[in-house]
Amino acid sequence: MTLASSPWAALFREADANAEARPRLLPRLERRAPAHVVYGGAHLYAEGTVEKVGALARRAFDTYGRDASTFAAALGLPAGTEDRTFERVRAKLLREPVEDYRIDFEDGYGVRSDAEEDEHAARAGRALARAAREGRGAPLSGVRVKSLAVATRLRAARTFDTFMTALLDEGGGALPPGFVVTLPKVEGPAEVRVLSSRLDDLERASGLSSGAIGLELMVETPAIVLGPDGRSPLGEVVRAGAGRVTGVHIGSYDLTASLGIVGSAQRLEHPACDFAKHIVRFVLAGQGLALSDGATTVLPIEPHRGEPHRGEPLTAEARAVNERAVHHAWRLHANAVRHGLIGGFFQGWDLHPAQVPARFGALFAFFAETLPEMRARLGRFRAQKEQATRVGQAFDDAATAEGLANFFRFGELVGALDPHESAA
Repeated sequence: MTLASSPWAALFREADANAEARPRLLPRLERRAPAHVVYGGAHLYAEGTVEKVGALARRAFDTYGRDASTFAAALGLPAGTEDRTFERVRAKLLREPVEDYRIDFEDGYGVRSDAEEDEHAARAGRALARAAREGRGAPLSGVRVKSLAVATRLRAARTFDTFMTALLDEGGGALPPGFVVTLPKVEGPAEVRVLSSRLDDLERASGLSSGAIGLELMVETPAIVLGPDGRSPLGEVVRAGAGRVTGVHIGSYDLTASLGIVGSAQRLEHPACDFAKHIVRFVLAGQGLALSDGATTVLPIEPHRGEPHRGEPLTAEARAVNERAVHHAWRLHANAVRHGLIGGFFQGWDLHPAQVPARFGALFAFFAETLPEMRARLGRFRAQKEQATRVGQAFDDAATAEGLANFFRFGELVGALDPHESAA
């Protein structure tokens, strides 16, 4: 049968052309996808910072995680995932506790004198170059400057130029792996266009390949999520980066504050945050951008630190108070991580080293909990030559099978699953 002269032929040609023009789903996420980004004030950054974060994360895990049952109870992990999760978190903290690190000149840094910020920018740039050269940095890294809004744009530009000059001079013209610049409080495409053009100029002047410096955008204002006309300008904002934008991060607290939500109600799981994240995901679907959730601001900090200089160890009561405080913060963080995972956000922020064990615990348990069921369902679907199947009460067809494939693909990308585990 031929369709050459059929009335269907022209329609099929048009459909094929549209399919070829459509972006392939999540192309960039075929490479490594970090499960988190650790943020730290630029004034504190030194070449050994990432190592210090790792050591503090391990200390928190060893002190307050102790064993599989204690760790699982603290995080509220699903039954049956305790041992696997504990061992994977322990191995992760020994091997690579920090996947991505962001040197912060914005909210985590604050307002300082020009002379002080100049000094910190130059020092942090040199330190990042040395850390990369000596193999002491994170696998991925970057810098967050201040907003390019009128009030802070001159300071942002000065910090950026100072930092990048120091980074490239100390690094012999080389960038750390996966280096990005994070632009906060984006209000429209003009700011993105300005920074992207500046990155173009810098790459040409420094002999870097075009697009070598990635650009992350932060969604922190209601207007960038949904405009007064009911349309989202986010697609236009991303396009203003001319292909340079690699990721979009949700600034949950700025966003909720802008909506008049009171501090006692601000959290990652707030319905307003979910609404914004869903809009972002729909608008940017198929563009291959890494989408990141925000931070949990209740930190696992011990109320009692002891007084070793006076030879006075903590009392049993003080240690118990510390454990309850850390476990409470861990549970909040784990719940937020799991909530993000359910919504398709596989990356988030950690603001304190002791949050890292809770993040990886929640992440690994999320995939461990349903791994046997997912393998059985996907295996059955494949065995039936991709025809509709049923395993127990679960019915699977092509649409749900794609969801099963997502489970294994993302599980591998964020390190929660091993490649062999997707074999049914």
